[in-house]
Amino acid sequence: MLETSARLLKLLSLLQAHKDWSGPELADRLGVSTRTVRNDMERLRSLGYPVHATPGVAGGYRLGAGAALPPLLLDDEEAVAVAVGLGRAAGGGVAGIEESSVRALAKLEQVLPVKLRRRVSALNAYTVQIPGTAPSVPPEVLTTIANAARDHERLRFDYTGHDGSVTTRDAEPYRLVHRRGRWYLVAWDVERRDWRTFRVDRISPRTPGGPRFAPRELPFDVAEHVERGVNTAMWRYRARVLLHAPAERMRGLPTGMDFEPVDEHTCVAHVGGDDLNGIAVWIGALGVDFEVLDPPELAEVVRGLSERYRRAVSDR
Repeated sequence: MLETSARLLKLLSLLQAHKDWSGPELADRLGVSTRTVRNDMERLRSLGYPVHATPGVAGGYRLGAGAALPPLLLDDEEAVAVAVGLGRAAGGGVAGIEESSVRALAKLEQVLPVKLRRRVSALNAYTVQIPGTAPSVPPEVLTTIANAARDHERLRFDYTGHDGSVTTRDAEPYRLVHRRGRWYLVAWDVERRDWRTFRVDRISPRTPGGPRFAPRELPFDVAEHVERGVNTAMWRYRARVLLHAPAERMRGLPTGMDFEPVDEHTCVAHVGGDDLNGIAVWIGALGVDFEVLDPPELAEVVRGLSERYRRAVSDR
């Protein structure tokens, strides 16, 4: 009886870790026959786990969604990761999820072993979270995108641009990226035949989704790709500024900007933003001399800002 129970727990862990399993694969992992696997599946169903089976050569087993949430199996590291994630989610970022995160965290901490509870408590006690001002995203939008990426299914959605115009997109979703309070989707745009980065708070998924697709190999580092896109094309304004400092020196600063070397003494910074005044202040905070290359409107803002600063100290 103990051997059977242990095997069921192992089987359940395998089903939760991978979407589809064939009978022979599970039998090999568990060291039993395929007949025993079928019997164990029936035992899991009797316990309330919605295990779906597909007959045939390409068939197999999958843990589906049921009428009620069955217990989940988490190892120590997974439990700590979930607890920490719930603590961060309670601080905002996803619309309407704060209260649910607090309730779920309370339930999890109640059953955590003492050693794990201490790890989570220490991390939360010595971590300061600064709330962001970025638009929150409905959790169902995030899960829709994540599921489409996991299942390699095209995502159809309406996308609102900077100017308020709405276009319909057909894309192959690959990764969700969370950066400084905002969510971004990295996807292959089917119509434009190129990689694109979309702000998730501007995405309105359409149903049903599109057909399945064969995954492409990502030709870049996702984090760097999003960082470059956010600093330029994702914003209403895009600027080029000549900095009187070497690119290597500027890359050592936590700016998130993209610096293009010109020579050993200067470089060009590519920066974007929704507000020209904010761009001007940000560039001035770099602490180096600079020249605005474009757009001309930024040069006017910098000129006006310099006059305002001069007047602030002219009588002192």
